Amino acid sequence: MARKGYIIHNQQAVYFLTFTVVGWIGIFTRQSYRDIVIESFKYCQRKKGLHLHAYVIMSNHIHLIVSVDNGFTVSDFIRDCKKFTSTRILDAIENSGVESRRDWMLHQFKYYASLHTRDEKYQLWEQDNHPIELESPAFTQQKIDYIHQNPVAAGLVYRAEDYIYSSASNYAGLDQIIDVDCLFF
Repeated sequence: MARKGYIIHNQQAVYFLTFTVVGWIGIFTRQSYRDIVIESFKYCQRKKGLHLHAYVIMSNHIHLIVSVDNGFTVSDFIRDCKKFTSTRILDAIENSGVESRRDWMLHQFKYYASLHTRDEKYQLWEQDNHPIELESPAFTQQKIDYIHQNPVAAGLVYRAEDYIYSSASNYAGLDQIIDVDCLFF
């Protein structure tokens, strides 16, 4: 049976990725869950050869531009990052005494897990990541701009660089919450 979606052919290339929460559930309205993602990115930068070039964490999805050092693969980064964030976020939801949406979210995550043959209790992330290899500077710049304009288009901020969970501040030379390997200035 053919795999659905896009395929990563060149593991050393620069890729635009999208991680989407199942059912477009808005888990990243909580800072604590966004911080788990940032923690995972930082770990992958230190230990998994990750070069994070651009990112934005929206309420129910994440856009990234990444590459990895030789000896590592983009596929391994995706697998490890999604597994870590899923485990940590689901654990935080299950054990939270303050998550008002706890029962509803766990019910939804359990439902999405039941749609697959894997023996998983919950599913947080959609399985496809829509990897798109960035082969030209113009196309790469278009994707960086798209990533940075997401919070503006959603009406969260007036200026992209004011959104904390985005690399727009890195590209603007402002304070940031994670180091980014900027591609263009």
